[in-house]
Amino acid sequence: MTAGAAPLAFALGGRAGANDRIRAAIIGMGDRGRDHVELLSRIEGVEIATFCDPDEHRMQEKASEFESHGGKKPKLEPDLRRVLDDRDIDVITIAAPNHWHALAAIWACQAGKHVYVEKPIAHDMVAGRMMVEAARKHQRVVQGGTQRRSNGRIRKAVQALDEGIIGDVYMARCIHFQQRDSLGFKQPEAPPSYLHWDLWLGPGPSQPFHRNLVHYNWHWFWDFGNGELGNNGVHYLDVARWGLKRGLPDRIHSVGGRYGYKDQGQTPNTQVVTYEFRDGTQLVTEIRGRFSNDEAGMSSGVIFYGSKGYMTVSPDQKGQCTVFLNGSKQPQPDLGSDGEGRDMQAAHFQNFFDAVRAGKPEILHADLNETFLSTGFCLLGNISYRLGRKLTFNSDTERFSGDSEADGMLKCEHRSPFSLPAKV
Repeated sequence: MTAGAAPLAFALGGRAGANDRIRAAIIGMGDRGRDHVELLSRIEGVEIATFCDPDEHRMQEKASEFESHGGKKPKLEPDLRRVLDDRDIDVITIAAPNHWHALAAIWACQAGKHVYVEKPIAHDMVAGRMMVEAARKHQRVVQGGTQRRSNGRIRKAVQALDEGIIGDVYMARCIHFQQRDSLGFKQPEAPPSYLHWDLWLGPGPSQPFHRNLVHYNWHWFWDFGNGELGNNGVHYLDVARWGLKRGLPDRIHSVGGRYGYKDQGQTPNTQVVTYEFRDGTQLVTEIRGRFSNDEAGMSSGVIFYGSKGYMTVSPDQKGQCTVFLNGSKQPQPDLGSDGEGRDMQAAHFQNFFDAVRAGKPEILHADLNETFLSTGFCLLGNISYRLGRKLTFNSDTERFSGDSEADGMLKCEHRSPFSLPAKV
């Protein structure tokens, strides 16, 4: 990969004309990568130029599907570094496994590309902070994949919280109840011929291939994923933190386990994390991966508690928000929307490309730093879980207080030649 590629005609400080074409590469061709293809195909003036995935079979399959629906044949490239060397690529969207997110985004900023990166935006805190520094230094537009920030009804709900609809908000509770069954056990074997295993591992530690990693279940292994807290929990944590108007927490305590079966997975299928802030405000997150009841009529969502009542926020496309005041069981009138009438996924990508075209990162709904802070809640919660104790965190220095063992878990080791750069 060559850093310092020529700046785009519509980089910050410049502006693209309404008819200028933006050429995009999609990194990672799994189910989420397919979503990227479908969503980008809707956006006027965007050309999907390149598919990138170390699994050549999957990459070709998605390309054939794209062409069968009228898309122009894309370039196929298994190695991200070759994509970033392509000076004709303006934007990359990252739907790779979590352990690749930070390095891919940092390299892309250094190569002069604008970036859309899926949540969680980093696999460790240090790399996440470096991503933000790279975006700022190279003046790139970088949007995090916390799409609920583009949901008009949720935006209206957050505005209502700001205006005091439920009084002083003292706690938010995030829930995500989704049944996850046993992975069983898969033995190491030779990787298939169509998979570039070394590229798939990338910055992750070297280890044998087994079929519980490729392609989805890597979420449940610490070397590559962040468990359900980072997989789906980050969406609700982002809404909760947004509504609470908080940065990183000051105290973290996580408990849980992998209950109901014994399998190869490592991350908890059941987890409760309590985050506390200096003023006593709490943010509580609960993940349930086995059989469960709903809460407040939801299996996933956020509940805000205030001095006058409480608000429930559903995470789905409708973003239903319901307010109950003064102990009443009857909800208040519907809050409505801020006017964003599109599907939140499409709206989020449109917002990103609008910011790229205008050269205005300030109009992003999910600026990278915001998604980094929400990702940080997942990373810190998992550190507490893995250490088995409550932790005190200095949100100013982004280090733990007098805990070198915990500090050592703020950064993952990156395998050469996929190391984080010394300077962004």
